[in-house]
Amino acid sequence: MTELRFDNRVAVITGAGRGLGRAYALLLASKGAKVVVNDPGGSLQGAGSDTTPAQDVVREIEAAGGAAVVSTASVATAEGGKAIVQTALDRYGRLDILIHNAGNVRAASLREMTQADFDAVLDVHLRGAFNVVRPAFPVMCDAGYGRIVLTSSIGGLYGNHRQVNYGVSKAGLIGLSNVAALEGAEHNVKCNVIVPAAVTRMAEGIDTSAYPPMTSEMVAPVVGWLAHESCSITGEMLVSIAGRVAQAFIGESVGVYRPAWTVEQVSEQIDAIRDKSSPWILPVVPSGHIDHIRRSFEMATKGKTAS
Repeated sequence: MTELRFDNRVAVITGAGRGLGRAYALLLASKGAKVVVNDPGGSLQGAGSDTTPAQDVVREIEAAGGAAVVSTASVATAEGGKAIVQTALDRYGRLDILIHNAGNVRAASLREMTQADFDAVLDVHLRGAFNVVRPAFPVMCDAGYGRIVLTSSIGGLYGNHRQVNYGVSKAGLIGLSNVAALEGAEHNVKCNVIVPAAVTRMAEGIDTSAYPPMTSEMVAPVVGWLAHESCSITGEMLVSIAGRVAQAFIGESVGVYRPAWTVEQVSEQIDAIRDKSSPWILPVVPSGHIDHIRRSFEMATKGKTAS
């Protein structure tokens, strides 16, 4: 198989000083990409700053013969997001790849979650994604090429105890990715979601002794393909956990049509409503939104359950 390389491509990777982001940066750089290594170097909770993690990754890339530049701006503000993107344009004159990996954790139960901790996590994960996608997207569309990879989580897909801020952020990223995929399609700008799992500093406090190998380097090739020009999908989600790579997707049961409903009829029909034996799985691109409405309307027009 021909090696998939990134020669002449410029990649911005947020949260690239440690863990998953570092693995992505090293992989893409080893395959020819010029990389903006963005990381303000804060704590896991998002406090403080330290230029060392980003600088260390850049030094490692350069020592291996690659090209990289440090960015310590924070994704948590619109100004920071613009500065990160501008670093790529100022240093390398283009932007081909955006991988938003930056994250923080502030755990608390739903009944105890403070507004400050809720906002702090949304600011990095969800608003942070918008803060870098917003300035990067028109650059890519105008160039007629782009690859965007956003980071969700099984916490965003399925929820998790003491992680409402994290779960809300990671679920919201799916919506952002879908819109970017739809609006970018005509410009050859593809946007997908990675749902990764690796033992990084975000696993602090978790007993991982019985886990199988779950390194950041095991996830990096999946993200590498999503970031590559050969990537053939958009508006999708790929899962990578402990060597397993899979697609996650949203589906619907076919459902039941009635011209009018009572509460009692919903109760009587709930098993049929929830019957997933013939699910609808509607691709985001080119027209999942429209297909959902069309098929639902067809059921009303025909006056029966759609096939």
